Amino acid sequence: MAEKELSQTDSAYARLEFMVIFQQLEPGAMYSEKQLGEMLNMGRTPIREALQKLAWEQMVNIYPRRGIQIPVVTMETQLKLLEVRRPIEVLCAELAAEKATPTQKAQMEKLAEGIMVCARNHDDESFFYHLRQVHYELVAASRNEYIRQAMRPLQGLSRRFWFKHKEDNTEHPATLHAEVMKAVSSGDKIKAAQAANKVIDYLYEFTLKQLTY
Repeated sequence: MAEKELSQTDSAYARLEFMVIFQQLEPGAMYSEKQLGEMLNMGRTPIREALQKLAWEQMVNIYPRRGIQIPVVTMETQLKLLEVRRPIEVLCAELAAEKATPTQKAQMEKLAEGIMVCARNHDDESFFYHLRQVHYELVAASRNEYIRQAMRPLQGLSRRFWFKHKEDNTEHPATLHAEVMKAVSSGDKIKAAQAANKVIDYLYEFTLKQLTY
């Protein structure tokens, strides 16, 4: 595939993920590749490639000859997801603390600072992109392709659930994510594991609170 096509696919993927997360594409609704292409002013090839990636991450369901459906987010699926995510997230943080390169550690320090700025400014869009990058950098630093394959859908679906149910008074998890980045950057496996567990604890509590709404 040509470099331009790869770039278009990556762009389509990022934009479609954003539209799913922020419910610009309605949960439960059906869309065609043509509709999505018109929304993004892009051709069918990058849209199709991006949808395949999103389907693998369970962000969309593809039904041949029917279209693309945006799955409905439920508390039950989020709790099941977190059961799986906790041990993998902790392992990922430990490996990242052990294996991150100096360049990756410096990037994590920047992300820790940046994600806190997003929270202070109540900038959900920037927080989304920072959190997405935090997840990618953490997985990349683990240097384990199997962790990457497992974590991508788990992290993406967790992001979607949080943004869907977030309210203005929601306790912000930016500090918790920053603690993971800082622990990994310092090479401290124990602190990295503890910080990762705190993130999952927060997400469990956040999920269970939806019972009261």
